[in-house]
Amino acid sequence: MIIGVPKETFPGERRVALVPAVAAALIKAGLQISIEVGAGEAAGFLDVAYQEKGAQIIAGRTDLFRSADIILQVLGLGANPEAGRADLNHVRPDQILIGLQDPLSSPKAVKDLAERRAVVFALELLPRITRAQSMDVLSSMATIAGYKAVLLAAEALPRMFPMLMTAAGTVNPARAFVIGAGVAGLQAIATARRLGAVVQAYDVRPAVKEQVQSVGAKFVELSLDTSGTESEGGYAKAMDESFYRRQRETMARVVAGSDVVICTAAIPGKRSPVLLTGAMVSGMAPGSVIIDLAAENGGNCELTQPGRTVTAHRVTIIGPVRLAATVPYHASQLYAKNISAFLTHIVKEGQLRLDAQDAIIRETLVARNGEVVHSRVRELLGPTAALAGGGHPASGSEREGEAPSGSAGGGGDASP
Repeated sequence: MIIGVPKETFPGERRVALVPAVAAALIKAGLQISIEVGAGEAAGFLDVAYQEKGAQIIAGRTDLFRSADIILQVLGLGANPEAGRADLNHVRPDQILIGLQDPLSSPKAVKDLAERRAVVFALELLPRITRAQSMDVLSSMATIAGYKAVLLAAEALPRMFPMLMTAAGTVNPARAFVIGAGVAGLQAIATARRLGAVVQAYDVRPAVKEQVQSVGAKFVELSLDTSGTESEGGYAKAMDESFYRRQRETMARVVAGSDVVICTAAIPGKRSPVLLTGAMVSGMAPGSVIIDLAAENGGNCELTQPGRTVTAHRVTIIGPVRLAATVPYHASQLYAKNISAFLTHIVKEGQLRLDAQDAIIRETLVARNGEVVHSRVRELLGPTAALAGGGHPASGSEREGEAPSGSAGGGGDASP
């Protein structure tokens, strides 16, 4: 079975789906690896490094798609709707596509791939169960995003993070407030603490209080009814607007006393909840910084502009998108480990094995046999998507074993 790894085409995307060390392990397992020329260069992995591990370098993208049984990507068509469309005509019937597909926001892209009769897996939909932890790309990318968010804040803030006692006087530590204690949030807390900031954090799920405290932050408790705020899979659930309004009112005091606010609350397939209003921003001290990791889906701050840095009320608001791509070496390393674990789970002895009873397969399989087969994606498409004959729809609700309880923030971690 031949595994093809094309170069990512999304503007500014520097990650690669497979790194040389992981490619070597797959080759040892009996798979052939083909890498498009230059696919790993932006992440720091040269073609020669792949060749030394036994991979073949393919000069043409068309040739890569023509020869590969399985295509591994960071961003599939749904997550790369403009540049990714050029690959659509290369996709062959029964070709297996694995990557981030953004199926809940771009269901039409899944339908387009289904019409090419591809077998499509969306890694965003992995169930948060114990067996899938090694495949969890969202957690891996959120770890990097949480780390990098603090570095962006430290660079933009006209203050230092740590407390310093000098001959010229004492420098007070910066005060950081992290909204959402999922993977990105917890990593942001830990990084801000390592830099010396005093950190507070909030999450709609009271159960994460111990995790927040374990990485050195004070947990902010608001007088709100939080029953029913967590889904079966460990994600925070979307709440109604009245809940968010009361949340904003009680959170305003904490925001006003913070030098840095890092927002991580995102809802898969939906607009991010607005947690910071313009009025709340106006109450912050001049020079304060907001890093909105939910910017790609609209942002947790109503003044956020995705992909831009803006200033309002003398506060700097940064709305980064695909932040993990700015740390491409380690992001690719983690992603490759995740996608390799998933690949070896569905491919046994050189053959694709799809067990309809396996929650990992059922939840991630979005298209097969010319049809969209995932129930949530079909619902978004409406009557144009019929259940595949012999397909196995995902229920989106099964839970097997214990999911890592810190795996989602206030609404879920921002997209990768």
